[in-house]
Amino acid sequence: MIFSLLGRAILSGCVAGIVASVLQLWFVQPVLLHAELFEAGELVHFGQDGHAAGVGHATGSGAGGHGHDGAESAFGRNVLTAAFLVLVYSGFAFVLLALMSVAENRGAEINPRTGMIWGVAGFVVAILAPAFSAPPALPGYATIDIDIRQIWWISTVIATALGLWLIAFGQQAFSWVAGIMLLAAPHAIGLPPHEVFLGPAPPELGALMSARVIGTGMAAWVVMGAVAGYLWARGEANARTQPA
Repeated sequence: MIFSLLGRAILSGCVAGIVASVLQLWFVQPVLLHAELFEAGELVHFGQDGHAAGVGHATGSGAGGHGHDGAESAFGRNVLTAAFLVLVYSGFAFVLLALMSVAENRGAEINPRTGMIWGVAGFVVAILAPAFSAPPALPGYATIDIDIRQIWWISTVIATALGLWLIAFGQQAFSWVAGIMLLAAPHAIGLPPHEVFLGPAPPELGALMSARVIGTGMAAWVVMGAVAGYLWARGEANARTQPA
């Protein structure tokens, strides 16, 4: 059972990681490279003439990268990004499939359609809920202490996962109320407020980056849930057809 679960998780995570990598490189990375130009001082937000420096689509090797060395640097960066995303989503897929196994034992049906619902739930837990109070930030922006942010992120993920589980599988009104309270608790407590808001890049660029990171995560999670549900249903069908 554990090897079957691991195989499904690796395949689901690889597919989701590839989808996330393509979307990351196509939509998110150009915004990050553009922001790096502001961070390096090659572009200035609201220069002497009172207008923002040209907002274009950063391409190529990134800030300061030129020629063959820059192309090699960009290629290595892209490969590492793709490998990291495949690894991360494989880990997420293992957790998702383990929860699917528990849910099936409680009577839930697992197939590609319900797998997409599981993917949406995973997206809410891992990306949307944390981003509601701590959205992704561009390079060079002042943020709160990283240790505090990580503790809050982990707490938010756990509280959101438990809250959704209670709402989905709770049999009493108390479970639903407790689930809603868990969903709201991390944001009611919140993070320490920023004393100052600093950043070299235009805020519109930060908003675009946050939106694209969240959208990329949603697409990857939905694909991962659908693939995991398909593999689960196919595995169960094969198990039923095999002779005892």
